[in-house]
Amino acid sequence: MTKPKTILVTGASGYIAKHIVLQLLAAGYHVRASLRSMQRAGEVRDAVRPHLAKGVNLDKQLDFVELDLETDAGWDSALKGVDALLHTASPFPMIQPSDPQDLVRPAVGGTLRALRAANAAGVDRVVLTGSVAAVTNREPPADRPFDERDWSQAGYKTLTPYSRSKLEAELAAWAFVKDEAPAMRLTVINPSLVVGRPLDAHYGTSLATIERLMRGKDPMLPDIGFSCVDVADIAKMHVLALSKPKSEGLRLIGSNRFFSFREIALLLAKQFPHRRIPTRVAPHFLIWLLGMFDKAIASIIPLLGRKESISSALAGRVLGMTFRDPAQSISEAARFMVDNAIVQDAGKPLIVSGLRR
Repeated sequence: MTKPKTILVTGASGYIAKHIVLQLLAAGYHVRASLRSMQRAGEVRDAVRPHLAKGVNLDKQLDFVELDLETDAGWDSALKGVDALLHTASPFPMIQPSDPQDLVRPAVGGTLRALRAANAAGVDRVVLTGSVAAVTNREPPADRPFDERDWSQAGYKTLTPYSRSKLEAELAAWAFVKDEAPAMRLTVINPSLVVGRPLDAHYGTSLATIERLMRGKDPMLPDIGFSCVDVADIAKMHVLALSKPKSEGLRLIGSNRFFSFREIALLLAKQFPHRRIPTRVAPHFLIWLLGMFDKAIASIIPLLGRKESISSALAGRVLGMTFRDPAQSISEAARFMVDNAIVQDAGKPLIVSGLRR
């Protein structure tokens, strides 16, 4: 019997990463999952276990290692015997820091640390979780949607610290492969705003928009929105890339369609008519006024009225991807929050920036 390939997945306790781990296990891979603390190993096991098909031996196919993006300890041993690296770990805060380096430093440093360790261990296949934040923070193309040819521009008005961290981390990864590891076969998966049913309640800030709308604490909504994509589709892109040589050396966008905050709110209000879900849009001048006193609000002012068009056609051609309608994904995420009583407590402010993953 052929030994299954071993895949190291960094940041395995993340919202997207848990879905990746689940799909890798279902595909027959052995998964080595990295965590900042081994205390979260049980959380990952419990998240994937209910969704596994018969025949998947969790004890044999999944093990854990402790790794930190900002330290060298453990990386060499973690990559021994590994066939490919899926690097998903990256800081993703709800509120943007005043100093961009608080995000840029660990994102870039962690990416390079992972790639250098992989290169030293002879692991030449890497799939990196990027973001459309590295694509769309620039003037839109005049005659087409954003696609893989586009790069965000440093200093552009919509570039938040989080977006900058994703841009610089991806640029650093491609530069490393070009200059130091030309034999490394790198694929970068760039998702838009990821939505969909989480595998457990530990989903971080990825579903902050939906959660806050479900809490109904805001009288009005900012006139902003994001292109969305289902979490299982993004996990599938990572797994498919491992077996698709045509994906090597490419950036691949994962996105379906744009949703404004109001469209999301109307969808949720229809699904949960008994909840006080805000659907009115705040006038731009009110957001500008509030932005004079709140840095988080000020950071979204460049997004007011902006509607992005993003193409995932390359992912369709290279990986054979068809993307699920995010309307269903949003509904399923909201249902999960209700069924698990997550939306009963008071939440944090809705108007935040950097919601790109």
